[in-house]
Amino acid sequence: MRIGLIAPPWTPIPPPLYGGIELVVDQLARGFQNAGHEVTLFTTGDSTCPVPRRFVLPVAEGERIGMAVPEIRHVLHAYEAVAGNDIVHDHTVMGPVYSERFANLPVVTTIHGPFNEELSDIYRAVTPRVHLVCISHSQASSAGEIPVSRVIHHGLDVEGFPFGNGQGGYCLFIGRMAPTKGAHRALAVARKAGIALKLIGKMREPWEFEYYEDQVRPHLGADAEYLGEVPHEEKIELLGNASALLFPIRWDEPFGMVMLEALACGTPVLAFPEGSVPEVVRDGVTGFICADEAEMVEALGRLGSLDRRDCRAAVEGYFSTSRMVEEHLELFSQILDR
Repeated sequence: MRIGLIAPPWTPIPPPLYGGIELVVDQLARGFQNAGHEVTLFTTGDSTCPVPRRFVLPVAEGERIGMAVPEIRHVLHAYEAVAGNDIVHDHTVMGPVYSERFANLPVVTTIHGPFNEELSDIYRAVTPRVHLVCISHSQASSAGEIPVSRVIHHGLDVEGFPFGNGQGGYCLFIGRMAPTKGAHRALAVARKAGIALKLIGKMREPWEFEYYEDQVRPHLGADAEYLGEVPHEEKIELLGNASALLFPIRWDEPFGMVMLEALACGTPVLAFPEGSVPEVVRDGVTGFICADEAEMVEALGRLGSLDRRDCRAAVEGYFSTSRMVEEHLELFSQILDR
């Protein structure tokens, strides 16, 4: 099978810093190629994913993330580059709309965000010509009348994530500086539990700086430090040494790759039951699903009841890259057979 894979233009593949979508695209590109398929990855010129790559933008447009012009230019050139493939897997927002010009080209797109009013209008307009993949059943349940071809949970290759002993004496928070992600809640939980907290994550947009200044920075101190965005190798070292990942989200998270990254390192996840969390975390086995901050504080005292090997086993098993790749290839084959 000849597979054209279109990445967003905002971060290189694989991502050097923040980039859950880009991490997934990297895993898929490698997985498709390792399974014996021809892959063309349309990305940015600073990407290093070891598959055949094409690009028009020499570097990722992180400073203009979400702006129309760089994405439209990226998409125009992407479809010219991948039009000769058997099927296209598009991870951009604009691409599925533009793909209408290529009537005989089967297109699959993965929905990485929520089905809010804006995105629902877009995906309603492109289906059923474009096949939609959701990344959790929670996300798919909000699609309404928009047809979803398949739910495929993300996967991860544990070989790139060393198993840690969790003896660093701290909990970890990873996420954008946004109220929905809950860095301020993680700070409150860790302080009430009397455990140190390290925070890492993206802070580039004006509203992220505003949230950080108002609700995060005033609560930092000797027992709580914000490390900014860190390189991948430093992130996985921090994950392996953490006693737990705090994931106190208050929104319908479509998936949350950081949960898999933590589990791959053997680190249990403590999270609120929003969005995909109940599909990823096995309560009492790979972490604890907590109703509120008080329950999360209490759960920190029960970490000794968990076996970190069970956390890693979850990623070696169901949440593996190989399962994710296999399910995508099954869908591609079904579409081409039809």
